[in-house]
Amino acid sequence: MSGMFTLFHNGQFWVGVYEIREAGLVRAAQHVFGAEPTNAELVEFAAGPGFAELARRAHAAPAVADDGRDEPRRRRLPRREQQTVVGTAAQRALKESIAARAVENKAARKQRRAEEARRRRDIARAKAKARHRGR
Repeated sequence: MSGMFTLFHNGQFWVGVYEIREAGLVRAAQHVFGAEPTNAELVEFAAGPGFAELARRAHAAPAVADDGRDEPRRRRLPRREQQTVVGTAAQRALKESIAARAVENKAARKQRRAEEARRRRDIARAKAKARHRGR
């Protein structure tokens, strides 16, 4: 099992992606820093609970088959740019993780709406009973 942390600017924010490669599978999670982090902030992140949380999310992310397509691309890039490349397998892993969270959020949202509708219905029934009884 090997892990790689990549920091890059996505056009709007500075994002760190942690990739875990094991047995032909890739898992990935990302952390959005916002403004460009200083070296001290990166060291604090790596040594603190932030990186542990990122690693936990990466281990819990769905695994995607690593087809190795990004390795030839990495070899062609200059050394300076090699450090900022996020593999295509990692991008797929992030996308699947986001999709899985969207499904979970949709189910939770549906349940919350049903509970809220049930609560409102119970209140309306109680008011109707009270009116019927003349209260």
